[in-house]
This record gives sequence, structure tokens and C-alpha cells, in this order.
Amino acid sequence: MIWIKAIHPAARHPTRMITFADAFDLFARRVLPARLTDAVHLRFRLLASLRQLARETSLELAEGGQQIVFLARGATKLVAHASQSRDQIVGFHFPGDVFTVPEPDNYSYSVSALRDSDILTFNAADFLALAAGEACVLQYLLENTTLSLRRCREKTIALGRKNARERLAVFLLAMAERIGAEQDGGVWLDLPMSRRDISESLGLTIETVSRQLTRLRDERVIETMGRSGIVLLEPSLLRDRAGFLREAA
Repeated sequence: MIWIKAIHPAARHPTRMITFADAFDLFARRVLPARLTDAVHLRFRLLASLRQLARETSLELAEGGQQIVFLARGATKLVAHASQSRDQIVGFHFPGDVFTVPEPDNYSYSVSALRDSDILTFNAADFLALAAGEACVLQYLLENTTLSLRRCREKTIALGRKNARERLAVFLLAMAERIGAEQDGGVWLDLPMSRRDISESLGLTIETVSRQLTRLRDERVIETMGRSGIVLLEPSLLRDRAGFLREAA
């Protein structure tokens, strides 16, 4: 099954950077319960910092420990940096997502903008200390963490046990769940990441990704439109190619 997340058109490609007030309002509506007192609401607001990233620029959050990040606008990727300039894309994020940037340990991390982006950052320790007294906020964080773990498990299985075709099918189905829009019985994707980003995320070469996309297009499972547009013409057929258990369908 594919769940289509409704995203307001203005959130996809807004024409200007948004203000701190606008970004925090989006965050509050997403995460904070309406019954929250004004005093606690203000304390969350004082923890937030607005960062604005132009496309193809990166932000390292090494100072201040682990960070909680809310993406108000744009699209980003979280990148882990290993030795000898070896990078790994950990995940892609879209408007409304809340995710964690770990503090440097065996690796360092950066947030890179796939499109012009506005993000709110919070020191994770301070945020969690404040959230500890708010059950609804903790419930949101728990549900968000559970969803993130599900996505990580899916990616781990794809990287460890699936072939190139299955990995790409899993990726496209995940994007459909997160940013897909229904269109004439299919699902429209406007992917902000490059073919290189996709290939690096899936542990494949660009040539392999292009070859598999061509194969799916020739089989009339998808249609490609320009550099970023993909229509899933037959989502059920794509699911058949993802290597899932048939009992889970």
C-alpha cells in the first residue's frame, strides 16, 4: 500500500525564504499541542534557531552536541562523513520532517540543501528536557522515531539483501509515501535529489540507476519527465519488483 502525504503546493516551491516566525509557526502546528501554555510555547521558541541554506550548500552542526532539526521549507539530505573523504547519504528530508543530527563520534555529519531550504535547529538535550513535561510532545517524538527506525530497517534490508532493481523500487515507493501526489491513477514524484544522490544512497552506480529507470520505463511501470519528474504508472507492479513478502501486500 502507498500512503500519499498531502503537501500544500506553496510548501513545495515557495518563492522566498520564510521568516523565523513563519518557520516556528509551522513547527508548532506540527509538533506542539494546541493546549500548550504560552509560557512553555515561548520556551520552545527560545530554543529554536533559524538556518537558511541555499541549494547545494551544507551546514555542519558540530557545536552544541546533538541537534533536533525541523525542515520548514525545501529539501535536504543528511550526510555522514568518514575518513578519506568518504561520504554516505543517511537520509532525505522534506517539509514538515523532524530529524536528528548526531554529534560527531566515529563520523561527522552535515545537512545539505537539495533545494533552497529553511530549517529550525534545537539543541537536543535542552529540547528533550523541556519536552519531558509535555506528554503530547513526547508522543510525537516517539511516533516520529518509530517511523524513522522503520525507514532505516527498510534501507538496511535493501542495501544488504536486495539487487539493484529491488533497491530502486523500494526507493521510489518510499518517495511516493513521503512526497507523492496522486495523478490520473498513478503517483507523481518531483524528486529534488540528483541521480548521483540516489545512487549513493542506494549503494549503486549512476549508470545502474539510469539503466534500471529505463527498464522500468520500458515496462510501463513508470514514466520519466525531465530530470526530476517520475510518474509511478502502476504502483502495484512496482511493489512486485521491490522484493517484499507477498503476505505483506
